[in-house]
Amino acid sequence: MSKILSVISSPRGEASNSIKLANAIIDQLKAQDPGAAVDVKDLTKSPFPHLEEAHLNAFFTPIEHHTEENKAAISHSNQAIKEIMDADVIVIGAPMYNFGIPSVLKAWFDHIARAGITFKYGANGPEGLVTGKKAYIAVATGGVYSSGPAAGYDFVVPYIKAFLGFIGITDVTVVRAEGFAVADLQETALDKAIDSIVL
Repeated sequence: MSKILSVISSPRGEASNSIKLANAIIDQLKAQDPGAAVDVKDLTKSPFPHLEEAHLNAFFTPIEHHTEENKAAISHSNQAIKEIMDADVIVIGAPMYNFGIPSVLKAWFDHIARAGITFKYGANGPEGLVTGKKAYIAVATGGVYSSGPAAGYDFVVPYIKAFLGFIGITDVTVVRAEGFAVADLQETALDKAIDSIVL
């Protein structure tokens, strides 16, 4: 039985197109594997704190020297890393906000990036330690960023793919729902994206 981690970063709930697209991906995954367990991580309801001095001090202090303050500060990071390590498949819903990802998703990534745990530096440079995972990125945008004049403004897909690759997740499929703010595209944007899903 596979384990699917569904990561929500949109606060729009049932109105969110990134959530709808991510759920469509999960529905197809469950159709292939009916016994799959889904763990939903809604970052808008339980946001991770932005990194502060206490978090960084805990990250760089050897575990055997952790104080109670260090243990409290690193608890979010430990939780996030355990959840991603336990998952076989990660589905990330990512709406585009001002050409980038929502800050709640960035904060979650910041707690996952831990030297010696999710990546390490070797003789040939950085090496990801989160291996054997499949990831899907469900991207929702008002405009069209996959090609054309606005493509250079897309800092969602390149960033997420780079981050996941850095920690070792290189099997990544991107599904885009585009044009929700474009009059002649918005009516079919979601259906077109769902039809394009390839597992």
